[in-house]
Amino acid sequence: MKSKIVFLLLSITALFLAACNQGTADGKETKVLRLGHIQNESNAWHKGSLKFAELVEEKTNGSVKVEVYPSSTLGEDRDLVEGMQIGTVDFALVAGVMSNFYEPYSILELPYLFHDLDHLEEFVYGDDGKRLQGDMLEETGVRGLEFWLRGPRELTTNKLVEKPEDLKGQKIRVPNIEASVEGWKAMGASPTPMNFGEVYSSLQTGVIDAQENPIEFTASARIQEVQDYLVMTDHVFGYVQLLMSDKTFEGLTEDERDAVLEAAAEARNYQNDLVFQEEEEAVQAMLDADVEIIEVDQEPFREAVQDINEKLADKYGRELYDTIQGMRE
Repeated sequence: MKSKIVFLLLSITALFLAACNQGTADGKETKVLRLGHIQNESNAWHKGSLKFAELVEEKTNGSVKVEVYPSSTLGEDRDLVEGMQIGTVDFALVAGVMSNFYEPYSILELPYLFHDLDHLEEFVYGDDGKRLQGDMLEETGVRGLEFWLRGPRELTTNKLVEKPEDLKGQKIRVPNIEASVEGWKAMGASPTPMNFGEVYSSLQTGVIDAQENPIEFTASARIQEVQDYLVMTDHVFGYVQLLMSDKTFEGLTEDERDAVLEAAAEARNYQNDLVFQEEEEAVQAMLDADVEIIEVDQEPFREAVQDINEKLADKYGRELYDTIQGMRE
């Protein structure tokens, strides 16, 4: 009787363990990793994340599975980076907030740093961009896998803005990044840092008057329902990084690491194509909502931020700033 009870307990234990662990076809345990981001499921970030997850599973023959958590399910940007540092988050898509963890990234947030999208691509996909990611890894324990492109950041507001003087008194939501705050001050606005999840309701209630983001980001959050103007400032040509906890990376086999890197590169190309297709759709969504698109002379805005850019370049990294500027001289 005792042996039957022991056998029964062992069988139950085995069934429980089998239920808790996923496995590959050859019986090996699957490593289930988590990827978080702040965007909703309609956004190109999410679709690119799903493509990355699909490619990782395919290239590792099922030994690594990536689960994607959109809409800040795993936390806001700062939470995601901190999670990667301690190993509770495996991957994340994070943009400018990384500058709060590795200061030289603040240079990339300076308004009118990049002249156009080609200028941005030349930097992030060249040796200098790779060097920046390598330095970030040493400093933070977070590994940069790929830069994904975004559309340029544009201003939305309920007041007509055609020149920097029109920004006076305008409370503009910005990310909690010094370059953004100081840049908008220099242009004459009153910047208000806050999490993006609070922006829609804050515009509804008048806590803020305006916000600035890539058009596809703005449209996917339905900002066109609470704003009247889209002002084409092109003030930041930006990126989002696909990041990975180095603790997680070191826990993979060499073949699995290679597979993750290959998947990241392919997902980058997929997302980059998608984001500019969605930008066209986002512009149409703005027009359909009767948002008026304002084309402005960008030069006065560019001139307004030059002094603060020079000051912050000295603070965050003159060499990096000069390198980027030198690409267009």
